[in-house]
Amino acid sequence: MPVVFTARPDGAVRFAVRVQPRSSRACVDGEHGDTVRVRVHAAPVDGGANADVIAVLADALDVPKRDVRIVSGDTARQKVLEVVGLTADAVRARLLPTPLSG
Repeated sequence: MPVVFTARPDGAVRFAVRVQPRSSRACVDGEHGDTVRVRVHAAPVDGGANADVIAVLADALDVPKRDVRIVSGDTARQKVLEVVGLTADAVRARLLPTPLSG
């Protein structure tokens, strides 16, 4: 099932992510079922991984960290995040670029 990017009436976009903490790389790593996979360096201790998730997504989306927030899943690997300032199509394009056909 593809990742769903939901545009909300307030202009925010929500989507699900699956976090892989303690990774050697910090990056958005494509789709994982119906979620976006995000790899982070930090361990899931004292909110370190959550802070890294926000930083990685803000960088990938080219928005300030204050425009990305965790809506649910603070203590789980699967989270729902919200981004303001972009359309659902823009979020999808920046996080899950389509590969170039050769």
